[in-house]
Amino acid sequence: MTTARALPDGPRRRRRERGALPLLLGPSVVLIAVFVIAPAGYGIYLGLTDTQLTGFAARDPQFVGLENFRNLLGSDDFRSSLGRTGEFVFWSAIVGQTVLGMLAALLLRQKWLRGKGLFGALLLLPMVVPEVVASLTWASVLSSDANGTFNRLLGLFGSGAAAPLQDAPMTSVIIINVWRGIAFAMIMFQAALEDVPDELIEASRMDGASALQVFRHITLPLIRGPVFLYVLLTTITTVGVFGLVYFLTQGGPGQGTQLASIYIFQHAFQYSQIGLGSAASVILLVLLMILGLTYARLARVEV
Repeated sequence: MTTARALPDGPRRRRRERGALPLLLGPSVVLIAVFVIAPAGYGIYLGLTDTQLTGFAARDPQFVGLENFRNLLGSDDFRSSLGRTGEFVFWSAIVGQTVLGMLAALLLRQKWLRGKGLFGALLLLPMVVPEVVASLTWASVLSSDANGTFNRLLGLFGSGAAAPLQDAPMTSVIIINVWRGIAFAMIMFQAALEDVPDELIEASRMDGASALQVFRHITLPLIRGPVFLYVLLTTITTVGVFGLVYFLTQGGPGQGTQLASIYIFQHAFQYSQIGLGSAASVILLVLLMILGLTYARLARVEV
């Protein structure tokens, strides 16, 4: 009799689960549609018009088709901003944050290290500092004034005053962005390293493998997925970095640090060209989607 009652319960339970699925996924789908899909669709629409914040086009925007996209792709300034964005992402996110975050995670995994709590807290500190506060603090530290913190340190060694934000602006913002992103990389990589069996590492060392060989042939292949996931996430967030660079250099000196995000802000809000700025955002979105698909394909490669 127990079996007879259990048989109809299976289809009934599956129907209940299928009925609960829309209730569980519904809020997430609504939020994604309202805050992601709808703004992206509206941005594409604006990119096809000559919408402006002021003037006649603000009152009566006209449909211009792909004109904005043709203007942007033919603009040296926009292409240069994309190149600077690629340089900024590569050195600060893909190289700097990933490499230093991995080294920090590997260091915290070592049993001989003392003061792990203090070391981890120091690395996590930049993560909790708001972007605007960090930007203004570093602007003060790297000030060209003789009373700036960096110049005072140089003075202790008998060196003259320097102006890093004017002499090497891109290098400066890359270093600062690396400083802010190491903590997130360390957390992700440390969590991934916890899943690497210690027995496998010990066995490889007993076979005579060096630490570098163990990392290259054992550890790295096992955490390939989390590594590519982090690279994807940090690429997306770094492409969208705005406040850090804007409050440090405002895209200058000249156009030395004019990233794509600053180019979009300037044309959309300072020059009131909402249509052009939206078209630039759409181009940036397409490039990010291509990068995301590339990372997803690489993450599935067998090692």
